[in-house]
Amino acid sequence: MRTLVTSAVVGLVVAALAIGPVAAGGDDHDHDRARAALERGEVLPLRTILDKIEREHPGKVVEVELEREHGRWIYEIRLLRSGGALVRLDVDARDGTVLGIRSRGDNGGKR
Repeated sequence: MRTLVTSAVVGLVVAALAIGPVAAGGDDHDHDRARAALERGEVLPLRTILDKIEREHPGKVVEVELEREHGRWIYEIRLLRSGGALVRLDVDARDGTVLGIRSRGDNGGKR
């Protein structure tokens, strides 16, 4: 069942790639804000961010959120690594720089 849910989430992320960044919660207002940020050049397209992340951080993308924090757009990307660790990357949506990494899973700790 967990695999089915994970596949569904990944499927939604992939479907969203065709239309631009994913907004937190799927709220229409959030989606509109995210699209406007993309059109203004404030954020990179999600596909661009994911291409970079996939090269530098192995794992399966299971969730993506785009949030505005302290005047900056941040993609929060959750990856499931092969050993079962869940990793959250905070990525600057403007240039793709990884700002922070938190990990939970196979070693039980956070980073």
